[in-house]
Amino acid sequence: MDAGFFLFTTTMKKIAIQGTIGSYHDIAAHRYFEGEEIELICCSSFEDVFAAIHKDNQVIGMLAIENTIAGSLLHNNELLRQSGTQIIGEYKLRISHSFVCLPDESWEDLKEVNSHPIALMQCRDFLNQHPQLKVVEGEDTALSAEIIKRENLRGHAAICSRAAAELYGMKVLQEGIETNKHNFTRFLVVADPWQVDELRQKSKINKANMVFTLPHTEGSLSQVLSILSFYKINLTKIQSLPIIGREWEYQFYVDVTFDDYLRYKQSITAISPLTKELKILGEYAEGKSNV
Repeated sequence: MDAGFFLFTTTMKKIAIQGTIGSYHDIAAHRYFEGEEIELICCSSFEDVFAAIHKDNQVIGMLAIENTIAGSLLHNNELLRQSGTQIIGEYKLRISHSFVCLPDESWEDLKEVNSHPIALMQCRDFLNQHPQLKVVEGEDTALSAEIIKRENLRGHAAICSRAAAELYGMKVLQEGIETNKHNFTRFLVVADPWQVDELRQKSKINKANMVFTLPHTEGSLSQVLSILSFYKINLTKIQSLPIIGREWEYQFYVDVTFDDYLRYKQSITAISPLTKELKILGEYAEGKSNV
């Protein structure tokens, strides 16, 4: 081989998502990794997303963590803590739902609507306007549309993204049916700790997620929050979860943003003696809201 000949290859990123092609997880993954080649690993549950990472440490996970209407996906906080993975980024996706059916059907043909329970909840006002429709929860928004089309389920409608409707050849009867138009879902991008430095976006790190427990003493939480405030660390979210088997004890999941990374590290050193089982779940660049 000529010494001047070099072969360059681009490694395709493998992204594990909950849901199928055309789902909001799919959309978020492609937008976060815009311009890069990715291979989706479609999982039926969030547990399977982390299992895919454990099976192959090159796999990156994408998982919803909270929604501006539905709130936090509490179970995903626990899965993240137990997984040993690290957060390397986030993406905030504007969620707009469409009401879709088979191409040759119309409103008067429909008797049932299928979708993910969170999507159904986000469209409650729309569904209340159509009490004749039986509401049936499904595994995924896009999968609901795919199954209706594949099995030619007449009389069935789905709530999904317009992209999923187009992908599976469904007819859009109405768009933007979510109750609140300020409907955003925040997705976390997670990876094996060994991959963090390589995968984390090179932009400035200004956000962190952590989890800790506190002694069951008066004022323990306020002391921690006071220290974070002293170091000018902005608390953007705090979520408490009961510790199973330890009555009246809680884990606190905290998200913070900061302008000075060194000052943030100093604040962590300062609160460590006041906490128990403190664990940093990830440090990354804060994601912007996609509109």
